[in-house]
Amino acid sequence: MNNKKNLSSNRFLALTIFSSRWLQAPLYLGLIIAQGIYVYQFIWELSHLLLNIRKIEETEIMLIVLGLIDVVMISNLLIMVIIGGYETFVSRLRMDEHPDSPEWLSHVNANTMKIKLSLALIGISSIHLLKTFINIDQISEKAVIYQVVIHLAFLLSSLALVYTSKVAQEITERY
Repeated sequence: MNNKKNLSSNRFLALTIFSSRWLQAPLYLGLIIAQGIYVYQFIWELSHLLLNIRKIEETEIMLIVLGLIDVVMISNLLIMVIIGGYETFVSRLRMDEHPDSPEWLSHVNANTMKIKLSLALIGISSIHLLKTFINIDQISEKAVIYQVVIHLAFLLSSLALVYTSKVAQEITERY
């Protein structure tokens, strides 16, 4: 009797822990809403560019276009986190046969996601650096140094992540 009660308690605890992954679902829904905000920002910036095309200088056009690219890259990052995170931690999407299914989704795992996310952060950081260098006269030297240091930190972190992932894969394949 006592043994059955322990099994029942353990089963309930295991199911509760396993089901807790669904607490992340609202977080992914929130990221989808955040992506909608980025779409709105993109449309706003693009319409500003189109409506003022004759009044804007080339440098400002370049900065606006870099801002648009930045929004797209952040949106790509959000998609990777939403789809990859949901698939990895909450539930399978079962979209392998869907004609629009992203290629990377078929082999998504935590390490792949980390590397893709770090590369996306490097891309976003690169866009911000480029915007800074184009607009260098209006930005303090200290701010430029901080941005370069942060970018280098992203690069070094990504290299370390790729190296650790490779070592972990070699160890897994060996055993």
